[in-house]
Amino acid sequence: MNAILQTQKLTHIYSAGTPFERVALDAVDFTAYRGEYLGIIGHTGSGKSTLIQHFNGLLRPASGQVLFEGRDIWASKEHTRTVRFQVGLVFQYPEYQLFEETVYRDIAFGPKNMRLDGKEIDRRVRKAAEFVGLKPDVLDKSPFELSGGQKRRVAIAGVIAMEPKVLVLDEPTAGLDPVGVSSILSNIHDYHVANNATVILVSHSMEEVARSVDRLVVVSDALIPLEGTPEYVFSHDAELKSMGLSVPQITRVFHHLREMGVNIDPSVYTIGQAKAVILAALGRKGAV
Repeated sequence: MNAILQTQKLTHIYSAGTPFERVALDAVDFTAYRGEYLGIIGHTGSGKSTLIQHFNGLLRPASGQVLFEGRDIWASKEHTRTVRFQVGLVFQYPEYQLFEETVYRDIAFGPKNMRLDGKEIDRRVRKAAEFVGLKPDVLDKSPFELSGGQKRRVAIAGVIAMEPKVLVLDEPTAGLDPVGVSSILSNIHDYHVANNATVILVSHSMEEVARSVDRLVVVSDALIPLEGTPEYVFSHDAELKSMGLSVPQITRVFHHLREMGVNIDPSVYTIGQAKAVILAALGRKGAV
C-alpha cells in the first residue's frame, strides 16, 4: 500500500516556554495509506485531536514533518492551501459551525473557496448531499430549521463536497441515537468506497471502530504505543486498560469465557465474528 499521509518525528508543545508547557505529541511517526479505513483511539488528553489537526495544517509542528503524498505540507503557502482541500477535517459537533442562509450555500462554501465554476460547484453540492442522505428539497432550507442529525449531515457534506483524498472525522457520531450512528457510518463508508478515499475515524467507541475500520492506531500520552488490525490491537486487553481504554463488549465476553476454561478463540470484536466462533465451537463439540 502507498502512503498518502505521514508524520515524521512530529512534536507539538502547548504553551512552550511557560510554566504551563505541555508536550502533546512527542516525536510521533504516523502513516495513513491510500484508500484505507483507519481508526484512531485514545483517552481524553492523549494527543489524538492534536495529531489530526496537524494533518491539514491547522496546527504547525514544534518539530518534525507532516507529509501529504510525500511532500511536506508546509513546503509553501500555496501547497498548504492545496492540502487543506485534499485533507478534509470534520470536527466533533460540526453542526455548530453552520452559518449560511441555506443548506445548499453551506455545502457549497468549500468548493467556492476552491475557485471552481458554478456548474462544478452545483455537481459537488448535489453529489455530497446524496452521499450523506439529504434529499434535494432540503437544499433550499435554512440549516437551522433542521434536526440535529440532519445538521450533522450538512456539515459532513460540506467537507465531502471538496472531494478530499483524505477524510478525517473526529467523533462524527457523538450525541446521535443508534439509528443515527448506523446511518452516518454507512454514509461515510459509501464515500470511502465510491472515491477510494482514505478515511480516518477518531472515536472513543470501541464497538464503532471495531465494525468500521481496517486498522487501528492507539494514541496515549503523546505517543503511539500500539497499532495494527483491530484483532491485533484488541488482543492487548491489559495494555489498553493501562491506557484508560477498553475493548469491545463482545471481546470482553469472549476473554471472560476463555478465562473460565471454555475452549474458544477470544480474538473476536464483532457480532458476526462471535457468531462464527460459537458455531465453530459447537461444531467441534458435536464432532466429539
